[in-house]
Amino acid sequence: MSKSLGSESAVRQTGGAGAESRRFVAVGNLLGFQQKQFFPETTGSEFEETTLLKPLAENRDQITIYRGLDHGLRGGHFAVHTFLSGVLHHESKNRRDGNVTLDQFIADEIGTQTRFPSLTVGSEGGIHGGCQMSWTKSGVRVPPITGPAELFNRLFVTESKERRAQQVKENSLQASILDSIREEAGSLSKRVNQEDKNKLDEYFSSIRDVEKRLEGRRRWSDQPKPKAPFEQPADSNTVDDLPMLYELIALALQTDSTRVATLEIGGSFLPQNLGIDKSYHSLSHHGNDEDAIADLITLETYQLEQFGKFLTRLAGIQDGQQNLLDSTTVLFGSGMGNGSSHTNSDLPILLAGGGYGNGQFKKVASDGVGKVPLCNLFIDIAQRMGVEKDSFGTSTGTFS
Repeated sequence: MSKSLGSESAVRQTGGAGAESRRFVAVGNLLGFQQKQFFPETTGSEFEETTLLKPLAENRDQITIYRGLDHGLRGGHFAVHTFLSGVLHHESKNRRDGNVTLDQFIADEIGTQTRFPSLTVGSEGGIHGGCQMSWTKSGVRVPPITGPAELFNRLFVTESKERRAQQVKENSLQASILDSIREEAGSLSKRVNQEDKNKLDEYFSSIRDVEKRLEGRRRWSDQPKPKAPFEQPADSNTVDDLPMLYELIALALQTDSTRVATLEIGGSFLPQNLGIDKSYHSLSHHGNDEDAIADLITLETYQLEQFGKFLTRLAGIQDGQQNLLDSTTVLFGSGMGNGSSHTNSDLPILLAGGGYGNGQFKKVASDGVGKVPLCNLFIDIAQRMGVEKDSFGTSTGTFS
């Protein structure tokens, strides 16, 4: 990595508050991966080392690869936002939890334990409106942190006294507004029918969510942030610098600044050091052109290389009596299956750490009565994170 900790003393070790707590990280790719170069043929522990899995050779015993899992959806780019939810945004209005994504589903339960309930990293702009990886249950897209400098500032730069005083005033004003809204809604609930009461219950739920966020802000407003282990990285609004972003996410977990993080690699991803002069998005429509596929494999291999280094980084950080990878469930994949035809089936799914690193390739039925929804795996992850819910998205049960 371009920068890393000079020593474990550079930031607070995870041996104190938060040690061995469950954590969750999701890494999503907007355009999928070359399926032939990603998936092995042999199931179980003897799976082949495919072109795109070679960068994970060092982490082989810490990963599990899944094939046949998806959300049963169609829509190409317009369904990629369902990767962590399983639910299309425009079809979510009548669902109890909307199209809430797995990271926010988990953060709603455990997010108050850390300064940041969750961290969402991705690009703004680009094709189809930029990063759409994280959604709240009220149907709101979580705006992403757009680059290393912004993420560094969130984690390590303490706001000025003036800014903190302003935040106290803002929190107080918002709390006062919520009190007024609750009072009016409570009065209204006595005069409406049952259907409208159900809508008001949803409204009250949203108010409680805002109250939790306000309480979190108040709790952490006077707490100093961890000391920065290195100088602020270059100010660039891009996710191209994967080494730095992965390093900062590892530090966010290590300092217990958050226990939930997501990173989306979008269609504009194109690191300059790879020597590719065509856009990532245009390459994805390769039409079996050999040169385009070769460039895509270069881009995808680089992503797997950096992901592998991230896993190794987590495994090298002590977390109580175990390492940070043991404490962290890391999901890697995409809402896109075949990038060229832009399908949303047969998604590339990989889990590492957090009890999922078994050195296995698991293949399930992709259709028919044996079809297993990807959300079955997601509710399994959520339950291991301490979320006491028995369903998520389109789940029909837990994967296990």
